[in-house]
Amino acid sequence: MALYTTQARVTGGRAGHGETSDGLLKVDLAMPKELGGPGGATNPEQLFAIGYAACFESAVRFVARKQKLPLEDAAVTAAVSLLPNGEGFRLGVALAAETKGLDQAAAEALVSAAHQVCPYSNAIRGNVEVALSVEAA
Repeated sequence: MALYTTQARVTGGRAGHGETSDGLLKVDLAMPKELGGPGGATNPEQLFAIGYAACFESAVRFVARKQKLPLEDAAVTAAVSLLPNGEGFRLGVALAAETKGLDQAAAEALVSAAHQVCPYSNAIRGNVEVALSVEAA
């Protein structure tokens, strides 16, 4: 049984408009200038980056609580790349985690464990290359 389900509807693809079923997120979409588009609006890779970064940071905090680690703070930056894949495209992801309150080794172990429980990581494992980096302070 699902713990949570949401819906979003898009019309117009990368040059369209999207909304969640509850109306809390409404976003105009545009192809980025780097891909020959006009830019000036959000694109799917940006939405994926925000979702993955938020989910992964939550996983970091979840694992830290579960392992009773002295994590004081955390942040995650997700870089999502659109890459060529034959006639189509694929994604690449780099996740840069920042932790406060842990030494480097503990922070690296925490991020590795978070990568095993994060729903985004689990959804794309084996299909999207994800590079992890950690900066402990």
